[in-house]
Amino acid sequence: MRLLFVADGRSPIALNWLRYFVERGDEVYLASTFACQPEIRLAGLEIVPVAFSGVKSGAETGSKPRRGIWGASTLKLRTALRQWAGPLTIPRASRQLRGFIERVQPDLVHAMRIPYEGMLAADAAGLAPLVVSVWGNDFTLHAPATPLMSHYTGWTLAVADGLHADCQRDIRLGKQLGFQASRPTLVTPGNGGIRAEVFFRPQKPPSAPLVVNPRGFRAYVRNDAFFAAIPLVLKEFPGARFACVSMAGERQVLEWTEKLGIGASVELLPARPHAAMAELFRAAQVVVSPTTHDGTPNSLLEAMACGCFPVAGDLESIREWITPGQNGLLVDAGDPVALAAAILRGLKESALRELAAEQNAAIIAERAEYGRNMARVVEFYEQLG
Repeated sequence: MRLLFVADGRSPIALNWLRYFVERGDEVYLASTFACQPEIRLAGLEIVPVAFSGVKSGAETGSKPRRGIWGASTLKLRTALRQWAGPLTIPRASRQLRGFIERVQPDLVHAMRIPYEGMLAADAAGLAPLVVSVWGNDFTLHAPATPLMSHYTGWTLAVADGLHADCQRDIRLGKQLGFQASRPTLVTPGNGGIRAEVFFRPQKPPSAPLVVNPRGFRAYVRNDAFFAAIPLVLKEFPGARFACVSMAGERQVLEWTEKLGIGASVELLPARPHAAMAELFRAAQVVVSPTTHDGTPNSLLEAMACGCFPVAGDLESIREWITPGQNGLLVDAGDPVALAAAILRGLKESALRELAAEQNAAIIAERAEYGRNMARVVEFYEQLG
Protein backbone atom coordinates (compact mmCIF):
# COMPACT_ATOMS: atom_id res chain seq x y z
CA MET A 1 0.00 0.00 0.00
CA ARG A 2 0.95 3.62 -0.46
CA LEU A 3 0.11 5.25 2.88
CA LEU A 4 0.27 8.88 3.96
CA PHE A 5 0.20 9.59 7.69
CA VAL A 6 -0.56 12.97 9.22
CA ALA A 7 1.04 12.89 12.66
CA ASP A 8 3.53 14.43 15.05
CA GLY A 9 6.69 12.88 13.64
CA ARG A 10 8.49 13.25 16.98
CA SER A 11 6.00 11.00 18.75
CA PRO A 12 7.20 7.50 19.70
CA ILE A 13 3.54 6.43 19.60
CA ALA A 14 3.10 7.50 15.98
CA LEU A 15 6.49 6.16 14.92
CA ASN A 16 5.76 2.75 16.47
CA TRP A 17 2.72 2.60 14.20
CA LEU A 18 4.52 3.81 11.06
CA ARG A 19 7.45 1.46 11.61
CA TYR A 20 5.19 -1.57 11.17
CA PHE A 21 4.27 -0.55 7.63
CA VAL A 22 7.81 0.50 6.73
CA GLU A 23 9.11 -2.90 7.85
CA ARG A 24 6.25 -4.61 5.98
CA GLY A 25 7.45 -3.02 2.75
CA ASP A 26 4.66 -0.52 2.22
CA GLU A 27 5.35 2.91 0.71
CA VAL A 28 5.04 5.22 3.73
CA TYR A 29 4.84 9.02 3.62
CA LEU A 30 4.61 11.34 6.61
CA ALA A 31 3.15 14.84 6.87
CA SER A 32 4.46 15.88 10.28
CA THR A 33 2.95 18.79 12.16
CA PHE A 34 6.25 19.28 13.98
CA ALA A 35 9.78 19.51 12.62
CA CYS A 36 11.41 16.09 12.91
CA GLN A 37 13.94 13.67 11.45
CA PRO A 38 12.45 10.21 12.09
CA GLU A 39 14.90 7.32 12.11
CA ILE A 40 12.74 5.18 9.86
CA ARG A 41 12.88 4.72 6.08
CA LEU A 42 10.14 7.00 4.74
CA ALA A 43 9.26 7.39 1.08
CA GLY A 44 8.68 11.10 1.72
CA LEU A 45 8.43 13.67 4.50
CA GLU A 46 6.64 17.02 4.55
CA ILE A 47 6.58 19.38 7.55
CA VAL A 48 3.14 20.99 7.85
CA PRO A 49 2.98 23.22 10.95
CA VAL A 50 -0.48 23.82 12.42
CA ALA A 51 -1.76 25.36 15.65
CA PHE A 52 1.61 27.04 16.29
CA SER A 53 3.52 23.75 16.16
CA GLY A 54 6.25 25.61 14.31
CA VAL A 55 7.03 27.76 17.37
CA LYS A 56 10.25 26.50 18.90
CA SER A 57 10.49 25.53 22.57
CA GLY A 58 13.26 26.66 24.88
CA ALA A 59 15.10 23.38 24.35
CA GLU A 60 14.98 23.80 20.57
CA THR A 61 16.25 27.40 20.65
CA GLY A 62 19.12 26.60 23.01
CA SER A 63 17.74 28.41 26.04
CA LYS A 64 17.17 26.79 29.41
CA PRO A 65 14.51 24.07 29.13
CA ARG A 66 10.98 24.28 30.48
CA ARG A 67 10.81 28.07 30.76
CA GLY A 68 8.43 30.60 29.28
CA ILE A 69 5.18 29.91 27.51
CA TRP A 70 6.19 26.38 26.46
CA GLY A 71 7.15 25.29 29.99
CA ALA A 72 5.14 23.27 32.48
CA SER A 73 4.37 26.32 34.60
CA THR A 74 2.24 27.78 31.78
CA LEU A 75 0.89 24.53 30.36
CA LYS A 76 -2.77 25.40 30.96
CA LEU A 77 -2.31 28.78 29.29
CA ARG A 78 -0.61 27.19 26.28
CA THR A 79 -3.40 24.61 25.97
CA ALA A 80 -6.08 27.30 26.16
CA LEU A 81 -4.34 29.48 23.56
CA ARG A 82 -4.07 26.58 21.13
CA GLN A 83 -7.71 25.61 21.69
CA TRP A 84 -8.92 29.13 20.91
CA ALA A 85 -6.54 30.16 18.15
CA GLY A 86 -5.19 26.85 16.81
CA PRO A 87 -8.19 26.08 14.55
CA LEU A 88 -7.68 29.43 12.80
CA THR A 89 -4.41 28.09 11.36
CA ILE A 90 -6.00 25.04 9.75
CA PRO A 91 -7.15 26.46 6.37
CA ARG A 92 -3.66 27.67 5.41
CA ALA A 93 -1.95 24.47 6.59
CA SER A 94 -4.54 22.32 4.82
CA ARG A 95 -3.59 23.85 1.46
CA GLN A 96 -0.02 22.67 1.97
CA LEU A 97 -1.20 19.21 3.01
CA ARG A 98 -3.52 18.98 0.01
CA GLY A 99 -0.56 19.71 -2.28
CA PHE A 100 1.44 16.90 -0.63
CA ILE A 101 -1.48 14.47 -1.00
CA GLU A 102 -1.85 15.39 -4.67
CA ARG A 103 1.83 14.67 -5.28
CA VAL A 104 1.87 11.37 -3.37
CA GLN A 105 -1.50 10.01 -4.56
CA PRO A 106 -1.83 7.66 -1.54
CA ASP A 107 -4.20 4.74 -1.28
CA LEU A 108 -5.19 6.00 2.16
CA VAL A 109 -4.56 8.96 4.49
CA HIS A 110 -4.39 8.30 8.24
CA ALA A 111 -4.47 11.25 10.65
CA MET A 112 -3.24 10.26 14.10
CA ARG A 113 -5.10 12.46 16.63
CA ILE A 114 -7.98 14.85 15.98
CA PRO A 115 -6.50 18.10 17.29
CA TYR A 116 -4.92 19.13 15.12
CA GLU A 117 -3.77 16.46 12.69
CA GLY A 118 -7.27 15.09 12.08
CA MET A 119 -8.73 18.57 11.65
CA LEU A 120 -5.98 19.39 9.16
CA ALA A 121 -6.53 16.19 7.17
CA ALA A 122 -10.30 16.63 7.18
CA ASP A 123 -9.92 20.12 5.72
CA ALA A 124 -7.80 18.60 2.93
CA ALA A 125 -10.06 15.55 2.49
CA GLY A 126 -11.50 14.17 -0.72
CA LEU A 127 -8.39 12.93 -2.52
CA ALA A 128 -8.12 9.55 -0.73
CA PRO A 129 -9.99 7.60 1.95
CA LEU A 130 -9.39 9.18 5.37
CA VAL A 131 -8.86 7.29 8.63
CA VAL A 132 -8.81 9.33 11.83
CA SER A 133 -7.39 8.17 15.16
CA VAL A 134 -8.75 9.45 18.47
CA TRP A 135 -6.12 9.84 21.18
CA GLY A 136 -7.15 9.86 24.82
CA ASN A 137 -8.73 13.21 25.50
CA ASP A 138 -9.71 14.40 22.01
CA PHE A 139 -13.41 14.17 22.85
CA THR A 140 -13.53 14.72 26.61
CA LEU A 141 -11.05 17.61 26.95
CA HIS A 142 -10.46 19.29 23.59
CA ALA A 143 -13.73 18.95 21.65
CA PRO A 144 -15.90 20.92 24.11
CA ALA A 145 -13.21 23.50 24.92
CA THR A 146 -14.19 26.21 22.39
CA PRO A 147 -16.79 26.66 19.64
CA LEU A 148 -14.16 26.23 16.92
CA MET A 149 -12.75 23.08 18.52
CA SER A 150 -16.27 21.67 18.66
CA HIS A 151 -16.93 22.62 15.03
CA TYR A 152 -13.70 21.14 13.68
CA THR A 153 -14.10 17.95 15.73
CA GLY A 154 -17.56 17.42 14.28
CA TRP A 155 -16.34 18.22 10.75
CA THR A 156 -13.44 15.79 11.08
CA LEU A 157 -15.76 12.99 12.16
CA ALA A 158 -18.30 13.79 9.45
CA VAL A 159 -15.79 13.45 6.60
CA ALA A 160 -13.76 10.54 8.03
CA ASP A 161 -14.20 7.22 6.22
CA GLY A 162 -12.90 5.19 9.17
CA LEU A 163 -12.44 5.80 12.88
CA HIS A 164 -9.74 4.27 15.08
CA ALA A 165 -9.73 4.68 18.87
CA ASP A 166 -7.87 3.15 21.79
CA CYS A 167 -11.04 2.51 23.78
CA GLN A 168 -14.68 1.58 23.12
CA ARG A 169 -15.83 4.75 24.88
CA ASP A 170 -14.41 6.93 22.11
CA ILE A 171 -16.11 4.94 19.36
CA ARG A 172 -19.40 5.61 21.16
CA LEU A 173 -18.59 9.30 21.64
CA GLY A 174 -17.41 9.61 18.05
CA LYS A 175 -20.76 8.42 16.74
CA GLN A 176 -22.54 10.86 19.03
CA LEU A 177 -20.38 13.71 17.73
CA GLY A 178 -20.92 13.05 14.02
CA PHE A 179 -19.14 9.93 12.77
CA GLN A 180 -21.49 7.88 10.56
CA ALA A 181 -22.46 4.68 12.37
CA SER A 182 -22.36 2.66 9.13
CA ARG A 183 -18.66 3.35 8.53
CA PRO A 184 -15.84 1.05 9.76
CA THR A 185 -14.34 1.42 13.23
CA LEU A 186 -11.41 -0.20 14.99
CA VAL A 187 -10.28 -0.32 18.64
CA THR A 188 -6.59 -1.05 19.29
CA PRO A 189 -3.93 0.56 21.50
CA GLY A 190 -2.97 3.98 20.18
CA ASN A 191 0.64 2.98 19.47
CA GLY A 192 -0.43 -0.20 17.68
CA GLY A 193 0.20 -2.43 20.67
CA ILE A 194 2.79 -3.70 23.11
CA ARG A 195 6.00 -5.26 21.78
CA ALA A 196 6.43 -8.39 23.88
CA GLU A 197 10.16 -8.55 23.17
CA VAL A 198 10.58 -5.15 24.88
CA PHE A 199 7.89 -5.03 27.56
CA PHE A 200 7.80 -8.21 29.65
CA ARG A 201 7.80 -9.24 33.31
CA PRO A 202 11.08 -9.65 35.21
CA GLN A 203 12.18 -13.13 36.23
CA LYS A 204 11.75 -12.15 39.88
CA PRO A 205 9.31 -9.54 41.23
CA PRO A 206 11.17 -6.36 42.27
CA SER A 207 11.88 -6.04 45.99
CA ALA A 208 12.55 -2.28 46.04
CA PRO A 209 9.53 -0.04 46.83
CA LEU A 210 9.81 2.01 43.63
CA VAL A 211 6.86 4.00 42.24
CA VAL A 212 6.93 5.30 38.64
CA ASN A 213 4.96 8.20 37.21
CA PRO A 214 5.54 8.02 33.42
CA ARG A 215 3.05 10.71 32.35
CA GLY A 216 5.21 13.84 32.26
CA PHE A 217 3.45 17.22 32.19
CA ARG A 218 0.13 17.50 30.40
CA ALA A 219 -2.90 19.65 31.09
CA TYR A 220 -4.93 16.64 32.19
CA VAL A 221 -2.33 14.98 34.46
CA ARG A 222 -2.79 15.84 38.15
CA ASN A 223 0.85 15.97 39.08
CA ASP A 224 -0.02 18.46 41.81
CA ALA A 225 -2.03 15.76 43.58
CA PHE A 226 0.60 13.10 42.85
CA PHE A 227 3.41 15.09 44.48
CA ALA A 228 1.14 16.06 47.39
CA ALA A 229 0.52 12.33 47.95
CA ILE A 230 4.22 11.50 48.26
CA PRO A 231 4.69 12.82 51.87
CA LEU A 232 1.62 10.81 52.90
CA VAL A 233 3.17 7.66 51.45
CA LEU A 234 6.56 8.36 53.04
CA LYS A 235 4.95 8.86 56.43
CA GLU A 236 3.89 5.20 56.45
CA PHE A 237 6.50 3.80 54.05
CA PRO A 238 9.66 5.91 54.43
CA GLY A 239 11.70 3.67 52.16
CA ALA A 240 9.56 4.34 49.09
CA ARG A 241 11.18 5.99 46.09
CA PHE A 242 9.50 7.83 43.22
CA ALA A 243 10.76 8.02 39.61
CA CYS A 244 9.12 10.73 37.50
CA VAL A 245 9.72 10.51 33.75
CA SER A 246 9.93 13.57 31.46
CA MET A 247 10.18 15.87 34.47
CA ALA A 248 13.93 16.52 34.68
CA GLY A 249 14.58 20.23 35.13
CA GLU A 250 10.91 21.14 35.52
CA ARG A 251 10.83 24.26 37.67
CA GLN A 252 7.35 23.50 38.97
CA VAL A 253 8.39 20.05 40.17
CA LEU A 254 11.53 21.38 41.81
CA GLU A 255 9.39 23.90 43.70
CA TRP A 256 7.00 21.16 44.82
CA THR A 257 9.74 18.80 45.99
CA GLU A 258 11.47 21.59 47.92
CA LYS A 259 8.27 22.83 49.52
CA LEU A 260 7.18 19.31 50.50
CA GLY A 261 10.65 18.23 51.64
CA ILE A 262 10.64 15.11 49.47
CA GLY A 263 13.65 15.72 47.23
CA ALA A 264 15.65 12.83 48.65
CA SER A 265 12.89 10.37 47.72
CA VAL A 266 12.17 11.66 44.20
CA GLU A 267 14.19 11.19 41.03
CA LEU A 268 13.31 13.45 38.11
CA LEU A 269 14.17 11.74 34.82
CA PRO A 270 14.29 12.94 31.21
CA ALA A 271 12.21 11.27 28.53
CA ARG A 272 13.41 7.72 27.95
CA PRO A 273 13.34 5.40 24.92
CA HIS A 274 11.18 2.29 24.99
CA ALA A 275 13.89 -0.12 26.12
CA ALA A 276 14.87 2.13 29.03
CA MET A 277 11.24 2.58 30.04
CA ALA A 278 10.77 -1.20 30.06
CA GLU A 279 13.76 -1.59 32.39
CA LEU A 280 12.37 1.09 34.69
CA PHE A 281 8.94 -0.57 34.80
CA ARG A 282 10.49 -3.96 35.57
CA ALA A 283 12.34 -2.40 38.52
CA ALA A 284 9.19 -0.79 39.93
CA GLN A 285 6.38 -2.18 42.05
CA VAL A 286 3.74 0.49 41.29
CA VAL A 287 2.95 2.71 38.31
CA VAL A 288 0.78 5.81 38.77
CA SER A 289 -1.23 7.45 35.99
CA PRO A 290 -3.05 10.37 37.69
CA THR A 291 -5.15 11.66 34.79
CA THR A 292 -8.57 13.31 34.65
CA HIS A 293 -9.01 12.86 30.88
CA ASP A 294 -7.67 9.82 29.06
CA GLY A 295 -8.28 7.01 26.66
CA THR A 296 -6.03 3.99 27.08
CA PRO A 297 -2.57 5.29 28.04
CA ASN A 298 0.16 3.41 26.18
CA SER A 299 2.52 3.86 29.14
CA LEU A 300 -0.01 2.22 31.43
CA LEU A 301 -0.27 -0.85 29.18
CA GLU A 302 3.53 -1.02 28.92
CA ALA A 303 3.86 -0.91 32.71
CA MET A 304 1.18 -3.59 33.12
CA ALA A 305 3.08 -5.81 30.65
CA CYS A 306 6.18 -5.42 32.84
CA GLY A 307 4.34 -6.47 36.00
CA CYS A 308 3.84 -3.04 37.60
CA PHE A 309 0.79 -2.68 39.82
CA PRO A 310 -1.34 0.09 38.23
CA VAL A 311 -2.88 3.01 40.12
CA ALA A 312 -4.85 5.27 37.76
CA GLY A 313 -7.57 7.87 37.55
CA ASP A 314 -11.07 6.41 37.75
CA LEU A 315 -12.17 6.89 34.14
CA GLU A 316 -14.57 4.92 31.94
CA SER A 317 -11.82 4.20 29.43
CA ILE A 318 -9.43 2.85 32.07
CA ARG A 319 -12.15 0.54 33.41
CA GLU A 320 -12.03 -1.21 30.04
CA TRP A 321 -8.65 -2.56 31.22
CA ILE A 322 -8.62 -2.46 35.02
CA THR A 323 -11.08 -4.00 37.46
CA PRO A 324 -10.47 -2.14 40.74
CA GLY A 325 -9.16 -4.37 43.50
CA GLN A 326 -8.26 -7.17 41.10
CA ASN A 327 -5.64 -6.05 38.61
CA GLY A 328 -5.15 -2.47 39.81
CA LEU A 329 -6.74 0.42 41.69
CA LEU A 330 -8.69 3.40 40.34
CA VAL A 331 -9.07 6.62 42.32
CA ASP A 332 -9.93 10.29 42.03
CA ALA A 333 -6.74 11.55 40.39
CA GLY A 334 -7.09 14.93 42.05
CA ASP A 335 -7.27 13.55 45.59
CA PRO A 336 -3.81 13.21 47.20
CA VAL A 337 -5.19 11.17 50.11
CA ALA A 338 -6.85 8.66 47.78
CA LEU A 339 -3.73 8.45 45.61
CA ALA A 340 -1.52 7.88 48.66
CA ALA A 341 -3.82 5.16 49.99
CA ALA A 342 -3.78 3.33 46.66
CA ILE A 343 0.01 3.61 46.31
CA LEU A 344 0.47 2.33 49.86
CA ARG A 345 -1.80 -0.63 49.20
CA GLY A 346 0.17 -1.45 46.07
CA LEU A 347 3.45 -1.28 47.97
CA LYS A 348 2.30 -3.22 51.03
CA GLU A 349 0.24 -6.04 49.52
CA SER A 350 2.64 -8.29 47.63
CA ALA A 351 -0.05 -10.93 47.05
CA LEU A 352 -2.27 -8.37 45.34
CA ARG A 353 0.66 -7.19 43.20
CA GLU A 354 1.44 -10.72 42.08
CA LEU A 355 -2.20 -11.53 41.31
CA ALA A 356 -2.51 -8.31 39.30
CA ALA A 357 0.74 -9.02 37.43
CA GLU A 358 -0.52 -12.44 36.34
CA GLN A 359 -3.89 -11.08 35.22
CA ASN A 360 -2.34 -8.13 33.41
CA ALA A 361 0.15 -10.33 31.56
CA ALA A 362 -2.77 -12.36 30.21
CA ILE A 363 -4.76 -9.22 29.33
CA ILE A 364 -1.86 -7.67 27.43
CA ALA A 365 -1.13 -10.90 25.55
CA GLU A 366 -4.76 -11.29 24.53
CA ARG A 367 -5.78 -7.71 23.77
CA ALA A 368 -2.72 -5.53 23.33
CA GLU A 369 0.03 -7.55 21.58
CA TYR A 370 1.60 -5.46 18.80
CA GLY A 371 1.72 -7.95 15.93
CA ARG A 372 -1.83 -9.18 16.42
CA ASN A 373 -3.24 -5.66 16.62
CA MET A 374 -1.33 -4.34 13.63
CA ALA A 375 -2.60 -7.27 11.55
CA ARG A 376 -6.09 -6.05 12.43
CA VAL A 377 -5.06 -2.55 11.29
CA VAL A 378 -4.03 -3.94 7.89
CA GLU A 379 -7.46 -5.56 7.50
CA PHE A 380 -9.06 -2.26 8.55
CA TYR A 381 -7.08 -0.33 5.93
CA GLU A 382 -7.97 -2.85 3.24
CA GLN A 383 -11.67 -2.26 3.96
CA LEU A 384 -11.17 1.40 3.09
CA GLY A 385 -8.45 1.40 0.44
